[in-house]
Amino acid sequence: MKKLLYFIAFTMASLAGMAQVSDFSGTWKLNSEKSTLFEQFSLAPSQLILTQTADSLTVEKHGNFQGTDYVTKDKFSLDGKECINPGMMDSKKTSTAVWSEDGKILTISSKLPTQDQGEATIKEVYQMVENNLKLELNAASSMGEMAEIYLLDKE
Repeated sequence: MKKLLYFIAFTMASLAGMAQVSDFSGTWKLNSEKSTLFEQFSLAPSQLILTQTADSLTVEKHGNFQGTDYVTKDKFSLDGKECINPGMMDSKKTSTAVWSEDGKILTISSKLPTQDQGEATIKEVYQMVENNLKLELNAASSMGEMAEIYLLDKE
């Protein structure tokens, strides 16, 4: 009986110590006025549809780049393991998603090949700011670097 009580106490302490992760699920619309967009061009999605489970995050991005509408859909494993999604022009995007220690910030780091035989890196940081989703994007390739901050309102 004593062993059972110790086991229950240990289990409860372990669960209490585990961070509750943020849930980003929902349909989100870009708030351009509150966002910081790259001056020359923007990779900002007009809408994000996020579906989150205990072990994955599906990100559907709707947007317009240089006059062309696009929709991308990526699925990320939330256990820190590498996952592969379609990239541009039949390439493959390799990504890892890692939670902050407190479970409030999710960082997705991705790499994908570029047309010049190089590699582009993309870092996306998701977090809740009050009732809004904040997404920080940093991208770098042989063509240069860019940084944007998107603030999205829940629809």
